[in-house]
Formats: sequence, structure tokens, C-alpha cells
Amino acid sequence: MRVAASVSGTRSSPVSSACWIQSCAEMLCRLSVRWLQPRSALQLRGLGPPVVPAPTGGAKPSALPLWAVASVSAVGPSGAGGWYEALATSAPVQGAEDVLLFAHTASGLPWWGSILLTTVALRGAVTLPLAAYQHYILAKVENLQPEIKSIARHLNQDVAVRANQLGWSKRAARLTYLKTMRRLVSELYVRDNCHPFKATVLVWIQLPMWIFVSVALRNFSTGATHSEAGFSVQEQLATGGVLWFPDLTALDSTWILPVSIGVINLLIVEIFALQKVGMSRFQTYITYLVRAVSVLMIPVAATVPSSIVLYWLCSSLMGLSQNLLLRSPRFRQLCRIPLTKSDSDTPYKDLFAAFYAKFISRK
Repeated sequence: MRVAASVSGTRSSPVSSACWIQSCAEMLCRLSVRWLQPRSALQLRGLGPPVVPAPTGGAKPSALPLWAVASVSAVGPSGAGGWYEALATSAPVQGAEDVLLFAHTASGLPWWGSILLTTVALRGAVTLPLAAYQHYILAKVENLQPEIKSIARHLNQDVAVRANQLGWSKRAARLTYLKTMRRLVSELYVRDNCHPFKATVLVWIQLPMWIFVSVALRNFSTGATHSEAGFSVQEQLATGGVLWFPDLTALDSTWILPVSIGVINLLIVEIFALQKVGMSRFQTYITYLVRAVSVLMIPVAATVPSSIVLYWLCSSLMGLSQNLLLRSPRFRQLCRIPLTKSDSDTPYKDLFAAFYAKFISRK
């Protein structure tokens, strides 16, 4: 008998870094068509009646396709629009709108710079400490594996002897082993204060934050909210882009931003896959699943305003940077992450060598 795979998680699992991609896949598929629908009937925290743009001759034509500007009134309150509209007007989304507006006002940057600044600030102040804590927990769990294997070996022998003495069936002996092993492993986690579930706190914070900021940008891009100064945030976003996406309320017709998101997310997955030797079948399936979701992000990102895609791209770039930073021995030492057997003194050189061997020098 061997210890169940659930107690042997290591920090090189692809799920621990790219889990937000997998978790939001279903929601992205449902929202890909609904991102751009305007909330004309909504108000901004009681600041006044909803703004209905007047059809003037000199008005700028919408840069969005006709299907994207369909009225949400066609969706009944009991339909799929009900829960999404509740999310779009929720307090966390309004808080994300306030953060974005504050960053834009305080920095004086154009909207593309404000989105970049906000993303870097949120990822640096919130997700980086949580990611370091995740690596801290998983490193302690990894260091427990020799002790867990030793306990499993001795317990297996003890249960076998006990089963022969009392005439237990194989099923009864296995159930006794699993129950006892589960209790002993839990005691080890309590002793070292490193239960693997604590490593998932990053997901429970990062994923909602990613959703709230995305929905807030959707509200801005469709003219659902306005700044307190009375200037339309949608109009500001329409001229707040840069390079090939000057209009942040429009789709990226070049697909450069969506494809870049897919490439960055795939790169994150591959970094973990390259450093994981001898993956279990379950870990292999999860790796392929996350790869598929990363590719799925490309067409989804092509159906939302460029402001949202820019945020997703900045978030993915920050995630990639944080993953690389957390492999630095000096940074890990600064964060007091315990040394493990799998640690390397030259992680970046090893990563490049593994990448070169897998993708470049293949024979």
C-alpha cells in the first residue's frame, strides 16, 4: 500500500500557478457574448438617472458589432442575465470601479497606463505575498514527504501483521490502513502548521479579484458608469488606448492582445511542466486541461473590449514575472521559504536547459 497522491503535492504542480485559468473557464464561455451588453438601466450608486445617449447626427458611431450592443432588457430577470447583472452592480465590482477611477485620477495617466498601473499594484500588493505564502506551505509539505513515506511503510507492515493475527479481509485491512494513514498525516500537517488547503488561499483571492476588475472594466467600456466629475468614462476609454488599440472600448481586430494572452498563459503552464519530473496521470491530465483553457482564452478575449483584454494581458505578465521571481533562491530566502530537496541554486539556467531540450533540440 502506498500513500495517497493527495498528500504528496509539491510546489511544481501546474495547478498552483495557473489554477485561475481553469477555474474561470466556464464563466468566460458564458460571458463571452454578454461582456459587451450595455447596462442602460443601471445607475451609479444613486448619482442620478441612467444616461441614455441621444441619437445626434454628430455622435461617434459605436465601434462594437451590433450583437454586442443589444439591450439587456431582452434577457429576463430569471435568465442568465439576472445573476450577471447582479454581479455587475455588486459592491465588490463597484469597489473595483472606485479603485480604477482613483488610479486614473491620482496618476494622471491615460487609461491604458492606469490599467497597467492598477494591475501591477494589485498583483504586487495582494497576490505576490499570497503566492509567497503558497510556496512556503508547499515547501513544508514537500519536506514532510520522507517522513510520510516512512510512516506509510511502517504502518503498512503493522496493518499486515494485525490482519494476519485477526484474520482481516484485504478490504478491511486496506480501509484500516487508509483511515489510520489519513489521521497520522493530518497530525503531521497540524504539527507543522502546513495543511495543503492553506496553499489554495491564493485562488480564493486572486480569482474573485480578477473577475471583479474585469466586470468593472466591462461596465466602463459599455458606458454603464460615469465619473463623479461628469465625464463619461466610456468616452475617455475610447481615446485612452495606445499603439494598435487606440480605442479601449473596441475589440482588438488584429488579435495581437488575445494571442499574446494565450501565449503567456501557455508559457506559465510549460514552466511548471518542465520542472516536474515523473508527473502522475492526474497531474498530466490537469496540465493538458490548463493548456486547453489557455488556448480557449484566445477566442474569448477576441470578443471583449480591449480594456479588458489589456488587463488580462497585464495580469498574465505579472503572473509570469511572479512565478519566475519565486524561483529565485535569494527571494525565497527573503520570504523565509524553507529549502527543499527539489530546490536548485541555478533555477533559471535549469529552466532554460529544460526548455531547450524539449522544444529546440528535439530529435
